[in-house]
Amino acid sequence: MQPSKSGADGDGLQVIHVALYRMATRSLAEAYRILGYKTHHGIEDVMGNPWVGIEKAVEGTWPNIPTARPQARFTREDWDTLWGNEYDVITDLACPFTDQLIEAYPNAKIVVVQRDFDSWWNSYQTALLDNIFAARLWLIIWLIRNVLRSRAVDAMIKVNYGLFHARNIDEIKANARTTYDEYYRNIREKIPAERRLEYKMGDGWEPLCAFLGKDVPDVPFPRLNDSANRKQGQKASEYAVFLTSAKTMAVLAVGVGAIGTALWHLST
Repeated sequence: MQPSKSGADGDGLQVIHVALYRMATRSLAEAYRILGYKTHHGIEDVMGNPWVGIEKAVEGTWPNIPTARPQARFTREDWDTLWGNEYDVITDLACPFTDQLIEAYPNAKIVVVQRDFDSWWNSYQTALLDNIFAARLWLIIWLIRNVLRSRAVDAMIKVNYGLFHARNIDEIKANARTTYDEYYRNIREKIPAERRLEYKMGDGWEPLCAFLGKDVPDVPFPRLNDSANRKQGQKASEYAVFLTSAKTMAVLAVGVGAIGTALWHLST
């Protein structure tokens, strides 16, 4: 099997993965990798994601969300800088921008994955909303913002405000079903059936490989437990936040101590 040409070689994204967060994106990310695509799956490196760029993309898409700063809507060059120069497929973090990515990469193949609303929404609330809007995680959020200087939390809050056309958590919940229905209806209205694959988890390799023009791998299709891995990954991420924050504060403490010592010597 020949690996796909990387986005870093100038072709940009080769596959647009159309699915909301919490729709088996981890299993599909692994499947794309097995097929030779260089794939970005954001939950695998939460603190390493390009949050500043993602936040700008959100603000350019939904300029009226709370705390949005004026930003131009992203162009192909902007998407290349954010993802397209390095990756062939973006899974979870691309979900708010799939319509723009389809326009930016007209030659990309489009894979649509849809989970039933009730199971998806329960998972979405547990995995995303309960973390970025939860009062119990105030310390983690404070450290991310003020010690690690990361825009991760702010970017994801804005993503949810924009995606759900909301200004607070209550409006997000109230608009959930409408957002879900409109997300998929808009894609299907814009993209002809022959240009997209309607993929269902459980379909296996055959339809995906046929659509992408790939040989069927001689390995089982990935069946990764998103819930179990999410919980494990969340604990690891929280630990990493505490550890990195501790190291950062230790370095700051040493620096402050050194400055204090120097000033003391200068004053004596």
